[in-house]
Amino acid sequence: MKNKIRLGNRVKVARAEHNLSQTDLAEQAGVTRQTISSIETGAYCPSALLAFLLAKRLGKPVDELFFLE
Repeated sequence: MKNKIRLGNRVKVARAEHNLSQTDLAEQAGVTRQTISSIETGAYCPSALLAFLLAKRLGKPVDELFFLE
C-alpha cells in the first residue's frame, strides 16, 4: 500500500504573524471562516487558486505556506 501524501500548511502561523483572525483572512480571500479553519487543520485541501490567493494575502510564497507531507 502506498503512503498517503497530504498537503501540510503554515496558514495558522502566517495568519498569526499578521494578527489576522480566521474571519479576517476568510473575508480577504472570499471564503468562509470554516474554510480557513478546515485548511489549517488539514481537513480541506484548497484549490490552487485559493492557495495562491492565501499566499498573496499572507505575503508568503505558495511553497512556503503549503508543502507535501
